[in-house]
Amino acid sequence: MSTPIALAFETRRKSGVVWRAVEHQHTVSTRKIVDTRDEQELLEEILEASKPHYPTGTESLHYLLKTPFRHYPPYPYGSRFRRINSREGVFYASEHIRTALAEFSSYRVRFFEASPQTPLPRKDLLTTVFSVKYATRHCLDLTLPPFVKNRSRWVHPTDYSATQDFADQARAAKADVLRYESVRDSAGGVNVALLNPKAFALNAPVDHHVWILYIAATEINCIRTGLLGNEERWTFER
Repeated sequence: MSTPIALAFETRRKSGVVWRAVEHQHTVSTRKIVDTRDEQELLEEILEASKPHYPTGTESLHYLLKTPFRHYPPYPYGSRFRRINSREGVFYASEHIRTALAEFSSYRVRFFEASPQTPLPRKDLLTTVFSVKYATRHCLDLTLPPFVKNRSRWVHPTDYSATQDFADQARAAKADVLRYESVRDSAGGVNVALLNPKAFALNAPVDHHVWILYIAATEINCIRTGLLGNEERWTFER
């Protein structure tokens, strides 16, 4: 593994617009379990108080941008560039909408596979896909030399040990952004991981869409809503 000093010499300028898919943001799930709006607002306040605090430096950011720096990574393995006990957040996004949907769909499927006896939902799942703009002078690109020679270490579908080690070294080298190959998008998508909220060029999303996901036994269908005539859609194999 390279030293932080050596990695610092490999950083480069990088900017662009990237996409992230999340659960639909205009569906308030707590409203259905209370009787009045006042009760719902009180319940939301209680839930908010139970969550981790937003880290320093994210105060001006839209909640969709700063939330990934608030919550801890999932058990038992963490995420690709974040250890299970790390307090350092990561904002994961993709350079193409298709890749963002492939990543999100993969984790939705894993959610249901974790409970094999639970039937798949026989309904559409609404998903918000939004874009953000980033800019940094300190990006490490794993798709380019010298890092691409270790590609097999970066693209393992379940073992994140090598990428988590790399992220630790990248943070020590003051890198803000990692660019890397998507494991979930078979069409060759590319992702970015923002290690520092300072890498956001704007403090709010640039654009957003609503997509419908339908998870079937053999495939996942993704269709963008709000379009007349030419529907945008993607299908991923399970």
